[in-house]
This record gives sequence, structure tokens and C-alpha cells, in this order.
Amino acid sequence: MGAMPKEPDAFVEHVVKLIKRMQPEFNIDRVNPNELHVNGRRLDLENLYRMVAHEPDRGTDIVEHFLDQLFMGDHVEVNDIPLEQAKARIMPRIQPTSIFEHLTESLVAHVPFVNDTVIVFVLDMPHMTVSITMDQVVRWGITIEELDDLARENLDLYAPELEMQVIESAEGGKAVIVAEQDGYDAARLLMGDLHSKLAGHLGADFYVATPARDMFIALSCDPDAFVTRLCDRVNEDFTRLPYPITKDLFLVTQDGIAGTTWMHNDASDAA
Repeated sequence: MGAMPKEPDAFVEHVVKLIKRMQPEFNIDRVNPNELHVNGRRLDLENLYRMVAHEPDRGTDIVEHFLDQLFMGDHVEVNDIPLEQAKARIMPRIQPTSIFEHLTESLVAHVPFVNDTVIVFVLDMPHMTVSITMDQVVRWGITIEELDDLARENLDLYAPELEMQVIESAEGGKAVIVAEQDGYDAARLLMGDLHSKLAGHLGADFYVATPARDMFIALSCDPDAFVTRLCDRVNEDFTRLPYPITKDLFLVTQDGIAGTTWMHNDASDAA
């Protein structure tokens, strides 16, 4: 147990010291205020900083565990895992398109989604998740569409009996919160039976907010005061939580999922 420095620059310097202590032979370069290159691998510290800010009393434990998992991942040879062995471990995650500011888009296995997001894919290993590249998809001899289908099927089976907390607000709106805290809460927007599970609580059309990887809040489309209050909370969570995704709401209907970036555009036009 222990706290980490709160000032961002001091935080990064402390992380560097921990890496040098854990892996003294590694080469470490600081390429910008929130980014290190460790033995040639990019390490974005923004999410790590947010994780520590969320639980400051556990700061050192969080950082050391994060680095343990990172270095353990260096020894995982994903390319050697055959498709038959990997199939049941393929899972989807929703990420913002801004990930491609630091990653080469053509190398990342992904499919476009709405609200300036993409669906990426990982192998869910016992102690970590490992990103799937397009090179791996080619090695397996499958298409990106087949990868997407496998990931969604596994998501539906991952925790079939979700614990859902239903809340009714003073304004008259309703919300459903899913908080399994297993790394796939936001990804549950992609569940095949999402609409049938929640329409009885929220109506034929409803919104879903996924401000960060471990957040899933579904809410009724009215009244306006309720939606506005929830949107304000989503904006706060998007700003402060680790692994942010989007502050935009997803509109879920019987026919599929649509984005709502137009809501912010309309607000900007009105201003």
C-alpha cells in the first residue's frame, strides 16, 4: 500500500524509477509528458494516472500490478496460439478512434462503430488481455467479420446472468446499471440480446452511456431533465476515469445501435 505523487510530472518520474527497479536492463525514453518508450514499446501513462487518481491510497500497488502485467505480456507469444485454442478467449472492446493517434490503424484488428469509436479485439488470458493484430487475423486465416462474430458470441456467454441495478429517478426517468467490473462492462453494449433485456425497463428505444471501459449505464430517453443530468455525470466520468471511451450516448433500438454525436453538434449550433 502507498500513495503516488499527485503532480503529473513527478508521477511519471516515479513510474520510471519503479520500472528501473523491476527491470534494470530495460531502456526507457520519455517521448512526451504522458508517454514512455520501454524497450521500444509505447507506454501511455494517462490511463495509469487516472487509475491511481481514482484510488490514491492504493497508488503504488496499482502501478506495480500494472507494470507486472505489462512485463508478463512480453512473454506471451500470441502468434503461437492456434485459432482452435484462441476461439473461446476472443473478446470485443469499444475504444475511441483517438487510439490511432499513437497506433497504426492498419495493424490493429478492428471494425468501425458509431460515436467516433471502433470495436477492437483482445485475447482474454488468465492474468491479462492481449490485443489482436491484423497480422494474427491473417495467420488464423479468418476475416475481420468472422473475428467480430466470434467476439460477440463470447461476450454473450461471458456472464450470461448479469446483475442489473434498476434505478427510478425523481424526474420520472429510469436507469439500468451493469457493473461486473471484469473489463467488459462498456462492451456489453454489443450484446446480442441487449434490447430484449432492457426494453421492458426503459422503453422501446433507450440510451446507453459508456464513458469508460468499466462503465455501462442504460437510461430512458425522457424526461429531458433526467437525460441532461445523466449526461452531465457521463461527461465527468469521461474526464476522470481510466480507459475513457466517449461522452456521447448510444441510441439502442430494436433495429440496432446509432450514435448521438449530433446532440453535441446541435448544442454547439444553438450556442
